[in-house]
Amino acid sequence: MRTVWRAGLLALACLVPAGPALAEQALVAVAANFTETARALQARFEQSGEHTLVLASGSTGRLYAQIRHGAPFDVFLAADDATPLRLESDGSAVAGTRFTYAIGRIALWSAGRPHPDETLETRLRQGDYRNIAIANPALAPYGAAGRAALEALNLWPQAQDRLVTGESIAAVQAMLATGNADLGFVPVAQFAGSELPDAVQYWEIPTDLYPPIRQDVVLTVQGEDNAAARAWLAFLASAPAQDIIRAHGYGVAE
Repeated sequence: MRTVWRAGLLALACLVPAGPALAEQALVAVAANFTETARALQARFEQSGEHTLVLASGSTGRLYAQIRHGAPFDVFLAADDATPLRLESDGSAVAGTRFTYAIGRIALWSAGRPHPDETLETRLRQGDYRNIAIANPALAPYGAAGRAALEALNLWPQAQDRLVTGESIAAVQAMLATGNADLGFVPVAQFAGSELPDAVQYWEIPTDLYPPIRQDVVLTVQGEDNAAARAWLAFLASAPAQDIIRAHGYGVAE
């Protein structure tokens, strides 16, 4: 239950051995959309010098499959809340360690063909684009959110013939950067706090058009006895970590 995770994290913190002699390293699986934020958090976490992390990013669906097939990840930061719960049900994650570390939002993004007198919302509704990139909805929660938004706008049928899909948000970003897609659904975190080039247009999708993107983290069975993994979970729930997460364009659970 979400109401008890804070108490569980206090218990996790108490179980973390102290002192550099007990320092450990944790291998952390990170959903592609959260990679840059995770790196910023890693830098802050490792300042203590007690533990270190190795980050590996990919689509949530792909990382889940790797964990289920024995990949030695100690912690899993997913882009949804269903996949970590599934790991618990599969017996691949430690019950009671799961909580929401970030709440994501999506935006429609365009680069390279600006329309100064036409908003992206108008372009989308009128079908004024060659193609539109979306992360695979079956593998990537942000892709599922993009599809939900198109369905809520009654635009999914007309968009399907012009969809280009990538395995993860990183693939969508690459397609937009190379001009292989006119439009694409990306996390708001991609441009939070940044000064955008004049050629870039974006439309932050209203949150009532797609289900909340609650991103959960969980300790895997592999990491159950890893002090670095437990310390990382406790850090993610701390005020300094939540400030970093907010600064990168995400919400946090209250």
